[in-house]
Amino acid sequence: MRSQRSTPLRSLARSALGAALLMLVTPVVAADKVHLQTDWIPSGEHAMYFGGWTKGFWEEQDIDINITRGYGSGDTVTKIAGGAADFGIADIGALITARARTGVPVKQIMQTYTHSPHSLFVLKSSGITTFQGLEDKKIGITPGNSHRVYFPKVAERAGTDPSKIIWSNSDASAMAALLISKKIDAAPFFAMHHYYQNKAAMRAGEEIVVLPFVETGFAIYATGLVARDDMIEENPDLVRRFLIANRNAMEWARDNREEACTLHVERVPEVAHDDCMGSLDATMTFVFNDHSSATGL
Repeated sequence: MRSQRSTPLRSLARSALGAALLMLVTPVVAADKVHLQTDWIPSGEHAMYFGGWTKGFWEEQDIDINITRGYGSGDTVTKIAGGAADFGIADIGALITARARTGVPVKQIMQTYTHSPHSLFVLKSSGITTFQGLEDKKIGITPGNSHRVYFPKVAERAGTDPSKIIWSNSDASAMAALLISKKIDAAPFFAMHHYYQNKAAMRAGEEIVVLPFVETGFAIYATGLVARDDMIEENPDLVRRFLIANRNAMEWARDNREEACTLHVERVPEVAHDDCMGSLDATMTFVFNDHSSATGL
């Protein structure tokens, strides 16, 4: 005789087979493809993004991300406005200026740096020690660079005449080499770039000195994440998931800096591991501090 238990067992088997067949025919929803453009060359300040990419923080949010380097905040804002990228990393000053001048349909969706890391790099051998020493000097700049936007107020606070500055348009990737070779007298950098740029200067027998804008009392919001207006309005769920992934990547990089830089260097092999660590350590002070503890990310 057939066992009385065979019927429920066969039913269970049929149910399992049916579920398996359903999985085979049910279409898999593809992850959202997203392009993130940074604001600058991919130094250690971007380890949270490139390292977090490999770590899978965006994948966890069903986002298939691709990250490319930027050429200054002004260029990134322009690329986002034109649809060349979906999200960007850009300075809020460059964004506000572009929106006021040309009405770019771009907004900031998250503040990353709670105070400004803007600074000018000069060579110690130049004898320049303050912003007052920059009159009649040549400063390198990229189009739309927020350093240029802010400098008149910094100069005003420092007692410097901004009309006596000579601005020289340069490619972002060539800026340090131009400074070290003394083709320009000062170069705009974020303070966290000092470690690896100074290492290059020392190989040439020079030393870089940092002139931080904040020392003149110029303490403002700076870099954040930006997106187009239509992205924010039409796909808020994607924006929400992107921001969740970004927050997770930032907190992971803060707590796992060695690993973050190891994974960053795997994707950007031209960056040395110690250079990444020097930049990332400095970057974290602008992201996680008393202000962000009080107000949140």
